Amino acid sequence: MVQSRKPTDSHPGATGAGRRIYDLLRAQIADGTLVPGARAPSTRALAAELAVSRTTVTAAYEQLAAEGFLVTAMGRVARVASPLAAPAPSETNTSRRAKHAPSLSGFGRRLTGIGMPALTQAEPVRIDFLYGAVASRDFPTLLWRRAYQAELLRQQNSLYYVPPEGDAWLRCSIQGYLRRARGLACEAEQILVVHGSQQAIDLCARLLLDAGDAFAFEEPGYLMARRCFEATGARCLSTPVDEHGLDTARLSQDERIRLAYVTPSHQFPLGGVLPIGRRLELLQWAGQRDAWIVEDDYDGEFRYGQRPIDALQSIDTDGRVIYIGTFSKALSPQLRLGYLVLPPALVPVFRQAKRLADRHAPVLEQRVLASLIDSGAYERHVRRMRRENERRRTALLDAIARHLPGDARLSGTAAGLHMVLWLPHLRSEDEPALVAAARGKGVGVYPVTPLFANPDSPMQPRPAGLILGYASLRTDQIEQGIRTLAAVIAEMAPTSLRV
Repeated sequence: MVQSRKPTDSHPGATGAGRRIYDLLRAQIADGTLVPGARAPSTRALAAELAVSRTTVTAAYEQLAAEGFLVTAMGRVARVASPLAAPAPSETNTSRRAKHAPSLSGFGRRLTGIGMPALTQAEPVRIDFLYGAVASRDFPTLLWRRAYQAELLRQQNSLYYVPPEGDAWLRCSIQGYLRRARGLACEAEQILVVHGSQQAIDLCARLLLDAGDAFAFEEPGYLMARRCFEATGARCLSTPVDEHGLDTARLSQDERIRLAYVTPSHQFPLGGVLPIGRRLELLQWAGQRDAWIVEDDYDGEFRYGQRPIDALQSIDTDGRVIYIGTFSKALSPQLRLGYLVLPPALVPVFRQAKRLADRHAPVLEQRVLASLIDSGAYERHVRRMRRENERRRTALLDAIARHLPGDARLSGTAAGLHMVLWLPHLRSEDEPALVAAARGKGVGVYPVTPLFANPDSPMQPRPAGLILGYASLRTDQIEQGIRTLAAVIAEMAPTSLRV
């Protein structure tokens, strides 16, 4: 007879009763109350004892039989199954895990040794100069909702996967947009829609680099891209940047180089724009080494006072440049939609890799975006965002001029959604303390040093630097945040520089 241990009725009704019976029998099998081979109570008797329907008990027995705890047969009494091998005690598992590291591929082992920035801060701050963030109030909610509803109601014959390169409508829309906005002429077949620029970079790393290869990289540069390339086992050959971007005269001549990663329209993070002479030198360098150039145009739409600079790929006549574009800065990083424009020779393999990775990007969102581009709404939105961000940029420049020490200097102010603040009277080693002190007063700022592959290079000594993103803030928040930051800097500055 089952020992009646009436559990708490957390699930009323027949389903709840059936679950309680299942849990009760399984527990008694586990603790030996019902030994292997023992007869289980008849469904009729147990139903009467527990005051439930026989159907409820039968359902519980059938579930236990399906999982191997009971053995049942037509016309025979249910019996407890033979004992299963008992799991090792948790202490043994713990000690085993401590003695033996998990078995990983070479790629997995490299990932465990790569330092990555924290995804989120433990505590939010009142005013956050987080670069890469955009204001939620800037998202074109009504336009997006209207287009989304229209696409949601559009009748489809069936729901199935689309080609890995992305929806044909969106690729044609991007083709036209790039010609108008970025001076880039391509075929729709060269476009591959991806989950943001990060997946684009990851695909480039996996398909173009092997362990033992090398890649040229801006110093300083975008950390997440560098980590993607390093995870392949390739070696980073850092190339210094100056106020004009990548110093092409200092590109490595190492014969193992397979690609160069660049941000020519607005160097990340220092903000230089690569001039035409250096662009041509970079293309010539890549041709001589049979190397690829990965052009990350992460915020190329945002240039102030003049039209955006044309993409590097627009002057590539040798099929060397892989162009990466994203909708994260103009719309939202949470949308996770970006694209590659590939040289024709790379199209088949990139499509295959995308298909293996995740089939394709979300179709509904692709079609909504295509609708906004074709209607002109997206480009109107970009122009509006350019005006809004120019206001924020001006507010930041004014606040820095009013509140910070006179020797503070800025780089990367002519374009993009962030700038770098240099503080010559503080050292790069002071950045962590400065960031922590500002966060303690409710202001989030971010150090530039982690973006250097070789922070102890001959470029040292280097002053303290902070990356200040402004696209997610109101102008009054910018003013208040810089005023607070000024007070923090004054506390850390030498006595002679304090106001």
